[in-house]
Amino acid sequence: MSASQLLIQSLSKRFGDQIVLDAIDLEIPLGKHTTLIGRSGVGKSVFLKCIAGLLEPDAGTIALDDAVTPVPHCSYLFQQNALFDSMTVFDNVAMPLREKEKISRKDLEDRVFTMLEQLDLQDAAHKYQAEISGGMQKRVALARALITKPEIILFDEPTTGLDPERKFSVFEMIRQYRQQFGFTVIMVSHDVPEVFKISDHVAWLDQGKIAYWGTSESLLSDPPSGLTSFINPQLA
Repeated sequence: MSASQLLIQSLSKRFGDQIVLDAIDLEIPLGKHTTLIGRSGVGKSVFLKCIAGLLEPDAGTIALDDAVTPVPHCSYLFQQNALFDSMTVFDNVAMPLREKEKISRKDLEDRVFTMLEQLDLQDAAHKYQAEISGGMQKRVALARALITKPEIILFDEPTTGLDPERKFSVFEMIRQYRQQFGFTVIMVSHDVPEVFKISDHVAWLDQGKIAYWGTSESLLSDPPSGLTSFINPQLA
């Protein structure tokens, strides 16, 4: 029987005397879209990086249902895409395969070009980052994340610096490709409440704890005390 959730138990992280994550317990369903919200500086990206293995927690476990099986393969998308200016689109997408897998040149080319076609990037294969639009850069970053066939993709503020129209396009891209490829999304976002339209579940991180966990629909219809003004400042 396949696992159904990512089980986070007593996850803690501090930097010096500052407690960032304080014994967090959370059950994140696999195959769904979960968004982590909260004010700036509360540790949302730290939480994401602990799941990705980019930071080592001080305490706690991150595993699958049985609390023993390790976290499945994750890909991490940084805020600013982290594409390499000196590499073409093809080489940016191919890089994880070259680094992590023993693969023939033909198989590598087949997989990369297939991925580029699936994300409508085939005409940009030999272009550099400066030669393509911001929206295409986001798709290249997603193609690079998808090329190793991860079960979970972690998005850290994927719409930072974008205008409302482009933010909507990025959210639609994530929704579309999650449905197409079937990966789990765990996202950090400040775009409240817009991001709720593509989220199945929302977690509110506040003072090192998960102060709210539930569906986006229930959060919008009946927000807990203290979160109303964060969701809609006009109601403050």
